[in-house]
Amino acid sequence: MAPLHVHHIHPQAILNRIHFYFYSAAIIALIHRYFGVISLATPSTLLLLFADLILAFMWLLCQGFRWQPIVRREFPNLLPQAQLQALDVFICTADSFKEPPVSVSSTTLSVMAFDYPADQLSVYVSDDGGSELTLFALMEAAKFARYWLPFCRDNAVMERSPEAYFESGNGEGEAGEMKVFQLFIQLFQLFIQLLYYIIK
Repeated sequence: MAPLHVHHIHPQAILNRIHFYFYSAAIIALIHRYFGVISLATPSTLLLLFADLILAFMWLLCQGFRWQPIVRREFPNLLPQAQLQALDVFICTADSFKEPPVSVSSTTLSVMAFDYPADQLSVYVSDDGGSELTLFALMEAAKFARYWLPFCRDNAVMERSPEAYFESGNGEGEAGEMKVFQLFIQLFQLFIQLLYYIIK
């Protein structure tokens, strides 16, 4: 069976390692200088030493990611459909004022439009605030999904969030056939109605 992915070390790893050695030498020289004058230290010098030690430790912790960066290339088309696992997606929201229902609905629709077998994908929305506004927005989004999901599938739409898709204006000139253009207009009108009901 052909591999589903290949990976190799990023060419930038050598530069990262050279940077690590030079920066480490500079930190060691700085700390050596501090300890050379520790007998003459004032409280402000000790605070600076403490701050430099903390920053050096934080920098050292971040170097693991840069020491050996990997570039990975996946081949999902080689994965047999029978081997795809069931996927559960949980979308959590709590406050309809801080997290507008339009955004929650748009997120839900974009997850439902994943390029994944529909019988293997389950989407759950958890509203801890129990907002009626969010419930109503999701009911309207479910109606809109009847048009949006086939539109995404038939036209190979990559920007599957309706909010982002309509704000970017991607659909305005790319439909060559009149039928697709009319479907786009209908989708846009339904999305505007959804926004109107949620804002109202």
